[in-house]
Amino acid sequence: MDRFPTTRWSVVLAAKGSSTAASEEALATLCGIYWYPLYAYIRRRGYSADEAQDLTQGFFARLLEKRYLQDYQRERGRFRSFLLASLEHFLANQRDWSAAQKRGGGLLPVPLDLVLRSGETRYGLHARDELTPEKIFERQWALALLDQTLARLQAEFAAAGRSGQFDRFKAFLTGDGVHVPYSQLAEELAMSEGAVKVAIHRLRRRFREVLREEISQTVADPDEIGDEIRYLMSVLRA
Repeated sequence: MDRFPTTRWSVVLAAKGSSTAASEEALATLCGIYWYPLYAYIRRRGYSADEAQDLTQGFFARLLEKRYLQDYQRERGRFRSFLLASLEHFLANQRDWSAAQKRGGGLLPVPLDLVLRSGETRYGLHARDELTPEKIFERQWALALLDQTLARLQAEFAAAGRSGQFDRFKAFLTGDGVHVPYSQLAEELAMSEGAVKVAIHRLRRRFREVLREEISQTVADPDEIGDEIRYLMSVLRA
């Protein structure tokens, strides 16, 4: 079974290439996963919702236009650190970017308008006054990785014709609704209680595997994976 067509690192490699249909598609994938952590960071820096929407879209446009990703070397550190440093550099030069926009430059081949409109709603739900821009970014980055992990698992179950099982079992991964008795799930899914327990155990194991795979694409050294998982989980619990 083709569990997932591309890894995050293969996407970064493709996006680093020259401006082609493949690189633009790869950049679209990165935008789709990581636009909100960047948006939340910009909002917490004090920019208005409209400014944050423009700047987030402008940043991804600059990634392609100026080929920022060409500067990223996987062995030099975590991808989230590189992306945030690139954003800070972009914000520091936002006046130059704004001038370029007025001249008609910086057009983005990735449609972000629709998703960006949902950013302020999400920001209002999740932002906390005590969190710094960096902490908000890290929290949303962690959530993005978890969402991507769950999306991969959902695709695997769908490919196996077991979407219904995933919909009922995923609560045991996220902590929502874990009070549902195994006996109730067994009745709903026409399974034995023992089979439900085994299926949930396997799902949790697969969740850990996929999460490790996702994080492995964002760190320099495989030995850092465990530390990164522990760090991201601590960010979510904070």
